[in-house]
Amino acid sequence: MVGFFFVLFLGLEIKHCVADYFLQPQWILAGKGNWRAPGGYAHAAIHAALSGVVLLIAGTPLPATGAIIVGEFIVHYALDYSKIRYSEGVKMQALPARYWSLHGIDQLAHQLTYGAMIYAAALAAGYA
Repeated sequence: MVGFFFVLFLGLEIKHCVADYFLQPQWILAGKGNWRAPGGYAHAAIHAALSGVVLLIAGTPLPATGAIIVGEFIVHYALDYSKIRYSEGVKMQALPARYWSLHGIDQLAHQLTYGAMIYAAALAAGYA
């Protein structure tokens, strides 16, 4: 159980860093606040796909992995879309405290999503 948890926890944290900070070219960033543009969908799909790899490496059953990554895709897209729409016009240089507060709330929401994903995976694997 402890190994399962740490594989998921560390794997999802590393995945988050890679997907959020290394795999977001300009076209993805530009499309995250527009439901008609592909950027936000591509970004959420990258997160979901990489999470699927982590879940399978940890030993999460395949049906549960599928359900969890579909849920993550939906939640991740909704969180990012909401953040972009709510923070329109907030520039880091002009309002640094507000910018970083919004960034922190966004990152916290994603981390809480990973907690839910780990719990769902543990349930599916018979650990919870």
